Amino acid sequence: MRRIEAMEGVVGVIIGRSYGGKSLGKGIPTGGLKVQRKVPGGLKAVTQSAKGLQEIFIRTDAGMEDTISEAILRI
Repeated sequence: MRRIEAMEGVVGVIIGRSYGGKSLGKGIPTGGLKVQRKVPGGLKAVTQSAKGLQEIFIRTDAGMEDTISEAILRI
């Protein structure tokens, strides 16, 4: 989360609901992150926790969504 918050264009990261028992997919380690979609004001994403999935909202500066989404793929 701190690496995402430190990215240029990221205003903040908001933690959402947690879902136990679900997975991002085979071979995705704890801490793995998947951007789901762009929404007004930022990006919706999920991260794999030790107990399931955790929703997060990445609040971005206007127009930075694509740049940040691509940078997250390289983390």
